[in-house]
Amino acid sequence: MGPILTGDIGGTKTRLALVDVNGSDVVILHELSYASQRYDTFETLLSEFLSAGNHVDDATFGIAGQVQSGVAQATNLPWRIDAAALRQRFGFLRCHLLNDLEATAYGLPALGDADLLTLQAGSPEALGNVAVIAAGTGLGEAGLYWDGQSHCPFATEGGHATFSPRNTLEFALLRHLQQRHSEHMRGHVSWERVVSGMGLLDLYAFLLDYRHVSTPAWLAEEMRNADTAAAISAAALAGSDTICLETMQLFVSLYGAEAGNLALKVMSRGGLYIGGGIAPKILPLLQTGDFLNAFLDKGRMRPLLTAMPVKVILNDRAALYGPALFAAHHAEKIV
Repeated sequence: MGPILTGDIGGTKTRLALVDVNGSDVVILHELSYASQRYDTFETLLSEFLSAGNHVDDATFGIAGQVQSGVAQATNLPWRIDAAALRQRFGFLRCHLLNDLEATAYGLPALGDADLLTLQAGSPEALGNVAVIAAGTGLGEAGLYWDGQSHCPFATEGGHATFSPRNTLEFALLRHLQQRHSEHMRGHVSWERVVSGMGLLDLYAFLLDYRHVSTPAWLAEEMRNADTAAAISAAALAGSDTICLETMQLFVSLYGAEAGNLALKVMSRGGLYIGGGIAPKILPLLQTGDFLNAFLDKGRMRPLLTAMPVKVILNDRAALYGPALFAAHHAEKIV
């Protein structure tokens, strides 16, 4: 088969690529990244990518949002994407839409040892379902069901489940978020509100208020000149600001707690994979033990979780590999 058009559609950026697939190997032929917010529709963006005259028969896209009957509504974008409409407009023979974490799950076979960092080795005999969690613009979660012969990815909207505080500090955080977002949430605060890029900013604002301090002038200047979340994590990694460090420690602990929740619900004996854009940027913080301590802190279920491998996905193209592998497999079944 010819090149496959694959895409990773997120609330912050969208990446499109033409790739070749050979078994579980995916080779990028041409790749471009776009600022998603600059485009009113995905069709406009896709037209720009295909303007060079590249024609493909097979296209599959992962999107941060719900997908039902070939139609997707982005969670953090005003985009509605219809696979049938894309087929008709761009002349694809086949076009599919996947949830973005489902897409990452499909991409796991394309990853090698160098693409992964192990936080917990788990049991050498680990086998069974697998879970994937990814904090980025939002919080995505997916599973892979083990049918005895292979893993079958499936999407969830677990990131929108209700946040559950564990201690006095986190109960105060819940009240803070309920007041800050009350018009939208009416009491409900999702895990995405605390474990995501936007959640990171809210954690920082909460801790400033809770500790009765303000942002230092030097840090405020850095926040004006760069991405605020990046400035917070950089200050935490450098140990140059106590509130930034506490923010990231809280973020990592909450991330681990929800990862443990997902692992239990999916019964991911085969392992938990941490994807998304944030994890590779804060590896030293993930390796301090805060993440695993929260992941394992599930009472009588601790031995079950201890036996699960926990790995960070370092290769940010996993979400591009997945749709390509899905498209190749689907085309082979048709042939």
